[in-house]
Formats: sequence, structure tokens, C-alpha cells
Amino acid sequence: MSTLPSVFMNIKMPHLKVIFTSTIKHENTSEKKRWKNWWIRGILSLTMISFFFLIIYMGPFMLILLVSSIQVKCFHEIITIGYRVYRSYELPWFRTLSWYFLLCVNYFFYGETVADYFVTSVQREESLQFLIRYHRFISFVLYLAGFCIFVLSLVKKHYRLQFYMFGWTHVTLLITVTQSHLVIQNLFEGMIWFIVPISIVICNDIMAYLFGFFFGRTPLIKLSPKKTWEGLIGGFFSTVVFGFIISYILSQYEYFVCPVDYNSETNRFSANCEPSQMFQLQKYPIPSVLQTVLAWKTVSLYPFQIHSIALSTFASLIGPFGGFFASGFKRAFKIKDFADTIPGHGGIMDRFDCQYLMATFVHVYIASFIRGPNPSKVLQQLLVLQPEQQLHIYKILKAYLTERGLLHPALPAP
Repeated sequence: MSTLPSVFMNIKMPHLKVIFTSTIKHENTSEKKRWKNWWIRGILSLTMISFFFLIIYMGPFMLILLVSSIQVKCFHEIITIGYRVYRSYELPWFRTLSWYFLLCVNYFFYGETVADYFVTSVQREESLQFLIRYHRFISFVLYLAGFCIFVLSLVKKHYRLQFYMFGWTHVTLLITVTQSHLVIQNLFEGMIWFIVPISIVICNDIMAYLFGFFFGRTPLIKLSPKKTWEGLIGGFFSTVVFGFIISYILSQYEYFVCPVDYNSETNRFSANCEPSQMFQLQKYPIPSVLQTVLAWKTVSLYPFQIHSIALSTFASLIGPFGGFFASGFKRAFKIKDFADTIPGHGGIMDRFDCQYLMATFVHVYIASFIRGPNPSKVLQQLLVLQPEQQLHIYKILKAYLTERGLLHPALPAP
């Protein structure tokens, strides 16, 4: 009986040794690949952040071009997936129509932006006045032309596939063009409303990745197996602190806090103004519980720093759902990334899935809690009116201000 264990060991040990050795090799290979991916992602992240700061330095116009370029690339990546998944390369006119609809929607949204912010400059050019006055009608006619071409291109054996791709194109337009338009609208409210939201999403993405890489143990959601609770929590606190600090720094400069205006005399964008109360230091009382610990009774903060906490909270807790949505989309069509544009990161859409959701939130947040009536925009709209309409509004406004005692009644002529 005593010889049985030794015989058993002699038989099994070589096999166990092979299995054990192959397991170690696999783990070492996996660990090396993990760290290699970490370095690639880190270096390219720093490169992209540096490029982003360079574009900020170059001014609002370059930021608008950057947003437009990213929008076109994201549209291309999503549409390409549709072509590949549904094998729709042979559909008549469909590739051309997809890009035509992109041009139509961009024409509409950028035309709206020009009408809102550049109307006084456009009024000086008679050739552009017609385009501004009938902008929405022209946009509708352009879209109708594409719609009619689509109907005429329907082929009996491809009906269902063609309507699949028609819907795919319009959802893609909703995700990319509409959101990029909101990003530009936020930019015109002040560069701080553009830079801070984008920066805190980037910070949350990086810090959640780092906390998940070094401390992640508990899976967060099945759609993204690499996401962990440790990464989510660590990213949240890091993002709130980062947003609070960067808001304090940027709030001190007019260049970042003033609304972006177009100067028709210099043909350049400018950001000069008297900063609003939101960007002026205010004293806030410290809760009595903390006064004994900190030995302070008040603290000086910019009100925007308080708003940054709301922005950071959304970016950390709700923003990742944009990434989860993208992960679900990719799993549905059995693809790893939207594209391979950026090594270690995937496509442009892989990096901006959360940014688009953040842009919508910021736009709604500004409209709900920040923005009041914009005197400059109202003035621009008045300048477009006919002279008799301007005089009529002037008389109504004068009578109203006189009734409230803000203007003295005009003395009768002798």
C-alpha cells in the first residue's frame, strides 16, 4: 500500500508540472500585455491632453473646428459599422445619401448658430441676407430632396435593409451632430463651460481606469467587465476635487469666463466683459461642526466652484452610462472598438461616448439654472428688423420705462 502514493505521484506530477508551467507563462504573458496596454494608453492620453491645451490656446475658432472634425469622424465610424454589419455596400445611393444628410443637418445647425451670434455681421453682406432670412426653409427643402431620393432609390429585394440603414443614419445624426451643436452652444456661453466639462470627463476616465487597474476587484456592470466599483468610487472623488480646483483657476481669467463674441471690426472672436457674480469671490459660512476643526468661520469661493460639484457628480456617476451604452452597442454587433484610430483607445467615438452625454447635461444645466435673458442676442434680433418695426418697439419700450419711473417724461416743446 505504501508504494501506491509514490507510483501515483510519478504518474501525475509531470502532467501537473506542465499544466502549472503553462499557467504561469499565460499569467506572465497576460500581465505583460496588461502593462504594455497601460503604457500605450498613458502616453497617448498625455499626447491628446497636450494637443487639447494647444487648441485651447489657439482660441474659440480652432475649438469649433476641432468639435466639427470629431463629429464627422464619429459619424464615419458609426456609419461604417452599419455598412459592415448589414452588408449594405451594394445598396443604391445609400453611402452618398448618408453623407448628404450629414451636410443637411450641419447646414441647419451651423446656420442657426450664425443667425444667433453673427447676424449683425451677416447683415452687411446682401448676398447672405437671403440665406439667413430663409434659412429654415432652405434647410427643409434640402432635407426633402434627400428624402425623395431615398424613396426613389428603394429596391424591392432590399426594402427592409434600406429602411434599417435609413433609421441607422438618422440615429447617428442625432447622437453626433445634435450633441456637437450643443457643445458649441456651451462654448459661446464662455470657454469655461466648454473646458471644465470636457476636462472632468477626461479626469474621471483616467482616474477610474487607474483606480480600477491598481485596486479593482469588484465588477461593476456586465456590459463592461473591466469596470469596477473601486474605479467608479475612486474616479468620483478624484473628479470632484479636480473639478473644484480647475474651476478655481479658470474663474480668475476673463478669457475663460466671458461669453464668446465675434468682433466684426477685427474679424476675430473675443471674450472681454465684466465677470458676472458667478465668477467673483464670495464668502460662504462654514458649518459650525467644522469651524472648531478648521478654525475658520468663512471661506472665499467662486460660485462656479459650487456648480462644478454638480458637473463633476454627473460626469462621475451618470456620464459613465454613455460608455456603458457604447459597450452594449459594440457587444450587440460583436465588435471590440468603433475603430482603430487611436492605438490602445480604439476609435474617436470610444473616447467621446461620455462627452456627448455630458454636453447635453451642461446645455440643460445652463438653460435651467444659469442663463438669463441675453441682451446682446436680443439686440442682434432687433437690428435685423425693418426700421418701422424698430421704431414701434422703441416707443413701446419707452412708454413702459416711463410708466415704471425709470425714464422721465419728455417735456412738451415750447
